[in-house]
Amino acid sequence: KAAAAQPRRREGADGDDSLYPIAVLIDELRNEDVQPPLESLATVEETVVRDKAVESLRKISQEHSPVDLEVHFEPLVKRLASGDWFTSRTSACGLFSVCYPRVSSTVKAEIRQHFRTLCSDDTPMVRRAAASKLGEFAKVLELDYVKTDIISLFTALASDEQDSVRLLAVEACVSIATLLPQEDLETLVMPTLRQAAEDKSWRVRYMVADKFSELQKAVGPEITKNDLVPAFQNLLKDCEAEVRAAAANKVKEFCENLPEDNREQIIMTHILPCVKELVSDTNQHVKSALASVIMGLSTILGKDNTIEHLLPLFLAQLKDECPEVRLNIISNLDCVNEVIGIRQLSQSLLPAIVELAEDAKWRVRLAIIEYMPLLAGQLGVEFFDEKLNTLCMAWLIDHVYAIREAATCNLMKLVEKFGAEWAQNTIVPKVLGMANDPNYLHRMTTLFCINALSEACGQEITTKQMLPVVLKMSNDQVANVRFNVAKSLQKIGPVLDSNALQTEVKPVLEKLASDTDMDVKYFAQEAISGKHLCLLGTGVALRRSD
Repeated sequence: KAAAAQPRRREGADGDDSLYPIAVLIDELRNEDVQPPLESLATVEETVVRDKAVESLRKISQEHSPVDLEVHFEPLVKRLASGDWFTSRTSACGLFSVCYPRVSSTVKAEIRQHFRTLCSDDTPMVRRAAASKLGEFAKVLELDYVKTDIISLFTALASDEQDSVRLLAVEACVSIATLLPQEDLETLVMPTLRQAAEDKSWRVRYMVADKFSELQKAVGPEITKNDLVPAFQNLLKDCEAEVRAAAANKVKEFCENLPEDNREQIIMTHILPCVKELVSDTNQHVKSALASVIMGLSTILGKDNTIEHLLPLFLAQLKDECPEVRLNIISNLDCVNEVIGIRQLSQSLLPAIVELAEDAKWRVRLAIIEYMPLLAGQLGVEFFDEKLNTLCMAWLIDHVYAIREAATCNLMKLVEKFGAEWAQNTIVPKVLGMANDPNYLHRMTTLFCINALSEACGQEITTKQMLPVVLKMSNDQVANVRFNVAKSLQKIGPVLDSNALQTEVKPVLEKLASDTDMDVKYFAQEAISGKHLCLLGTGVALRRSD
């Protein structure tokens, strides 16, 4: 029937059918009996189209008056909910909550009945759609109906034969728990939640682990203490790595939200033994998930517990064979620094940093560079100079451009942290020494470093130490180096005094502006016409000559 109502495809002589969708719309608008276009779109097979149609219908519902909702919108929802094809019934699930609050009690009863029917639909896709909207629908229902209707539906969906339906019921559990008074939670919600936490399907247990912090806040401290602590222990020991990883991710958040009066005792007795096992888990994703949050426990447990119980775990993770585990520990050091000070970690930290800095995967090297300014600030200038300075300079000649670029940016941040005098004594001589490197890429890195450091180092260091090197490099045999000299002179121009610009920079740019290489010539002229250098009155032609 639906196919028969479709217009015939109109194709031009050249077979172009790009106007076909417009022809469909025109035919539908001509037809007096046609259903609203969004209703039709909400029944199509393509999921993306259905979802967009439902999204539009939800927005449109807000523009209807209560009367219009009952006359026009609610009948549309009922038609979709009673449709022969599962596609229309899945779409209906997303529309109940938007019209329920503003219709009469008679119509509300009909909507509740339709939702009940869809929750026990023969097609799993429809039950899945109903389960995904259960929490949203519960929020607009009166409390009595939440207790009578929603809880029975929740229990049924949480016991569905399809695990894809059961896991969506877990998501609804958070919304339902926040709506019920505390005294009803134990009898109405907890039996189902306990069952989900031990479900035979790892995907359902994964969803419980993933939503654990939200569930914890929804059920409150007493139920957390009696029910969720043992459930969380089991999830941390789950036989499936995905579930352990999801639970490990929630360790810090779960511990933070425990009732303060016995938080430390619960963590030390029930949670920490599980955490110790996870540190040496066989799966690297589990270890990595734990490493990203474990440092946060130090602020919860305090200095003594951190030194006695957590520090050995951190050090074990710093020696883990998986780079991501070591990286996650290093990136969260500031938590521990606040509690025990960085010196406790520094000796064990160093070998891990060196190993990561030389890791074969360039993304690992990149990540450690990005944490270097943070580490430097925590370790202090003396420790940094002694142990890490050489490492930072080595990155400048890495074979991957992204690493060289990040290393340059790192130097600038270090100078901002340790000051211009430190830069003059420690960094600048090494950077300038690279100007004589046989590899032209390393010579270019010198220029990039000068660009980055000039502002942080200030006028005197830039003019007296850096500028002569840049000017000398204008004679480089490689055109790429020469045009980067022009770009550098433009970049550091604002830092230099007018005398240096006039007597030193100007002649070099004039020479580069008549270079044999077209790119060198172009960038030199760009530099001359730049806002800081155009006041020199060089008289050089500013047009690019091709």
